[in-house]
Amino acid sequence: MAPAGVLALSLADRQALVPMAVGYLILMSALGFGLRRLCRPGPPGADERPDLARLTPPGPGPRAGRAALLRQVAGTVVGGYLLLMGVVVAYYFGVARVALGFLESVVTGTALLLVLAAPIFAALSWLADRRRS
Repeated sequence: MAPAGVLALSLADRQALVPMAVGYLILMSALGFGLRRLCRPGPPGADERPDLARLTPPGPGPRAGRAALLRQVAGTVVGGYLLLMGVVVAYYFGVARVALGFLESVVTGTALLLVLAAPIFAALSWLADRRRS
């Protein structure tokens, strides 16, 4: 037993905690760097708000309607699923090393969650878009 007041972590806990902490620090550093770069002050006497023309890439223009909303929701859902699968597979090969059934369970379980959550996300996105217009 570890002395009172000392956090004793098992080997499995350390193997899981270190990669998660490092990933979190990398993500937060990247977000902080982007925010700092976005909101850095310009030359003296310039407007202190960020330049919106510099922030948004030029495109064909904003799309409106249900098709655009569905495209945005589908892109968010599929992109989030692929990102989650990438993180889980990297965790599996880098840290966990459990039975192969784990990956099958992750893919099917996450797909089920996706099927259950996507309609709710689409409905809430539609409501938010409708409220804005």
